[in-house]
Amino acid sequence: MKKLILLLLFIPIISYNQETEFDLSNVKRVPIYPGCEPYIQQLRNCFQDKIQVHIARNFRYPKMAQRKKIEGRVSVKFIIGTGGNIEQIEALGPDPMLEAEAKRIISLLPKFIPAIDSGGKAVSVPFSVPITFGLGI
Repeated sequence: MKKLILLLLFIPIISYNQETEFDLSNVKRVPIYPGCEPYIQQLRNCFQDKIQVHIARNFRYPKMAQRKKIEGRVSVKFIIGTGGNIEQIEALGPDPMLEAEAKRIISLLPKFIPAIDSGGKAVSVPFSVPITFGLGI
């Protein structure tokens, strides 16, 4: 039986390119997942809940990885850009098949309302999401 264990710890990461990026502690308003707008006081919780649902709905354990009994945690880094789009998806995990699936899932995220800095300007914000693949054998 295939099993997905979600460990959703949204960890702002340090900038890793030349464009202006901010971690969540430096933004006036965090990115907003579509549908979370009415919950302005609970944006972080809504954001995490919506991403968890998204991952669960779009998750497909790679068949070859199942046959080879490959399990493990994949750390996925991505940026929510100034236009609200997901950019620069990177994954690091125990196997390229699991990394590819994690990147595919994150690439399907909808367009966000971008983060805003204290000057009212849209800013790019990096995130890291761990996804644990488990077979539950």
